[in-house]
Amino acid sequence: MKNPVVEVEKVSFAYDEELILEEVSLRLFPGDFCALIGPNGSGKSTLLKIMVGLLHPQKGRVKLFGRELSEFREWWRIGYVPQKVTALVDRVLPLTVFETVALGLIGKPPSLRARRKDLVLATLERVGLAGYAPRLLRELSGGQQQRVFLARALVGNPEVLFLDEPTTGVDFTAQERFYELLGKLNREGLTILIVTHDIAVVDRHVKQVACLNRRLVFHGEHEEFCQNPEICGFLPGDHHLVGHWH
Repeated sequence: MKNPVVEVEKVSFAYDEELILEEVSLRLFPGDFCALIGPNGSGKSTLLKIMVGLLHPQKGRVKLFGRELSEFREWWRIGYVPQKVTALVDRVLPLTVFETVALGLIGKPPSLRARRKDLVLATLERVGLAGYAPRLLRELSGGQQQRVFLARALVGNPEVLFLDEPTTGVDFTAQERFYELLGKLNREGLTILIVTHDIAVVDRHVKQVACLNRRLVFHGEHEEFCQNPEICGFLPGDHHLVGHWH
């Protein structure tokens, strides 16, 4: 059996003594495409930030690629697209698409930084933005900007990609294209964990579902989740997941 990419073991976390996560345990394995879902305030973004080392649990432990989070140093193996990143576009310097994607190589090994131009251009082509390198980021549509930030996360050739509600504020057509791209990346071998409310759009691409409501309510295969009526109350609005088979 393959070794897990991420191991979360009995993690608890609180903001100002308000318990956000309680005894959460889950594992993510190579090749997984997992949707992390749950109601607002359920701790999804907090858990994701703990997984990528931005927050530290008060209780429990996290391992990345078999190493304790506190000892993990190979951050080039991790790609991360934070929440509401496109909302920052108008507040940053007038960066070009090339410059924005190149930021993803900061802190990466010298062997990657030495190939900066080739890697950036190849990654832009990978996300369907070939030829956009000289354009100003703020001139692009919301969907295009989101693919630029995805390219920034991918430019260092990570083994696992974490995304926190990446299509917030993006129209439905752009959402569909974005998730189709994620599905393609997963089929190519990239391990993905995504926090999302876009249940209907992401449905046909994910392989696993983790449902969080402070505690982990469910974590398993997509089809098993679809057949579990007890989980329906945790889905936002009237959305539901539809079973799909490959």
